[in-house]
Amino acid sequence: MAAAVVPASLAQATGSLATAATRLMEEGLPWYRDLGAQERSWVGLVAQAGITAFLDWYRDPRHAPALTSSVFGAAPPQLARVISLEQTVALVRATIAVVESAIDELVEPADQPPLRDAILRYSREIAFSAAEVYARAAEARGAWDARLESLVVDALLRDELDDSVASRIAALGWASHRALVVVAGDAPTGDPEQAMQVMRRAAGAQHLDLLTGMQGRTLLAVAGGAEEPGRLARLLAAHLGPGPVVFGPVVSTFADVSATARTVLIGLRAAVGWPDAPRPVSVDELLPERALLGDPAAVTRLVAQVHEALLRDPALMETAIAYLDRYGTLEGTARALFVHPNTVRYRLRRIADVTGWSPTDPREAACLRAGLTLGRLTATPL
Repeated sequence: MAAAVVPASLAQATGSLATAATRLMEEGLPWYRDLGAQERSWVGLVAQAGITAFLDWYRDPRHAPALTSSVFGAAPPQLARVISLEQTVALVRATIAVVESAIDELVEPADQPPLRDAILRYSREIAFSAAEVYARAAEARGAWDARLESLVVDALLRDELDDSVASRIAALGWASHRALVVVAGDAPTGDPEQAMQVMRRAAGAQHLDLLTGMQGRTLLAVAGGAEEPGRLARLLAAHLGPGPVVFGPVVSTFADVSATARTVLIGLRAAVGWPDAPRPVSVDELLPERALLGDPAAVTRLVAQVHEALLRDPALMETAIAYLDRYGTLEGTARALFVHPNTVRYRLRRIADVTGWSPTDPREAACLRAGLTLGRLTATPL
């Protein structure tokens, strides 16, 4: 497109046109009326810069400054957080409408057609520029949010939950403060940041809040509003790398998240000791492996759930030891205890009721055996 001459009447009216554009927005755009004085001044700057940029662009589109910098650079970057892309498009339309009206009033009829054609092309270019501004703002905001999430997760792991951490959580738009669940697994293959964005979208689709952070090659996630931890863990596991995925119980406050997160990370290390563990697996299902790693909480839980519980009923303790440690069959245990096999069968069911684990299931029998062994060890003074 060859260079064109801007009518002097139009070039001299940029200030009044900008004023007319803000007046039109005042009359027709309710969101504009709700803005503060500073924000309205920013919008006015964009409107005036848009008119000036159009005239420069009309003179020679090949050498006019980039619309993104010449128009939207007139206002601070914060404007992208104050008004939406849809509102920005409405702003551009109001400005274009004012310029079109000015063409009718200020420009000779012979000069109007090329100006009208130019303003149609310009409105398209400015719309694309607005989309570019918001895309860049969203990208920068996403990168900032990811860094902020990582800082929050690190603070939670260090049990440094103070007012500053709480404010950072609020800044991330966290809406739920109930039913908090921690999930950990290997970092996703490929680009972890992109995978975490997919995880956030998946969580958002289920109306869940999500914080994520990397710990070496481990991705740790804290979800809010997750009433069913297993269902949440299955949702996130699909976006994690190969290997075990471990989740903790539901906790009610961020103050409880620190201890749960540390337990989940221990559970992730312990999960390799159970090759057939489901994916995902709860930390409660990994009590024997966690105890072998030296997790005091797992040792205490196993001893209480198995050894101490069975000590309250000597017959159940005797049957558990005979079945698990010596004979491993119903008939062999019955002969050793001089009781009927139906009595052993009944006691095995009672052991399952009391401890939560059945001696006849291989995995659960291993949990019972670990609990009995740890109970004997802790009950014997050194």
